[in-house]
Amino acid sequence: MTPPPHPSRQQLYQFLEDRFACAQACSDCARACAVRASLVGSYGTAGQERARRLGIMCAEVCDTTCRALSEEGRADGEGTEDEIRLQLEWCRSLCVEAAEAFDGQPGAENAANACRTCAQACTDFMAALAV
Repeated sequence: MTPPPHPSRQQLYQFLEDRFACAQACSDCARACAVRASLVGSYGTAGQERARRLGIMCAEVCDTTCRALSEEGRADGEGTEDEIRLQLEWCRSLCVEAAEAFDGQPGAENAANACRTCAQACTDFMAALAV
């Protein structure tokens, strides 16, 4: 995955900043979701169980997205721009769903906010890829 051909210096800086911000947001979200999922046992209400399952999934997808953004140019050819876009969209959509599941759950405000921040960072980075 590379920035657009012949980008201006400002475009290159913005691309790198958006990529870093997205990776950092994914890392923060993964941590918040993992903590939140560990706080709720598997025998809570249906809403708590859904939030716990989504928290676990979100943590895994965010962790994978963070690693994908950190591992550019591997020898096996993985990590093409299309693959990164798919990963970002999966991460973004799951973060939105997890944030909605966390809404209304006692003590889940930090995890919901981390998910929303991550979803926005994924959106911003996808926009930087389109330039």
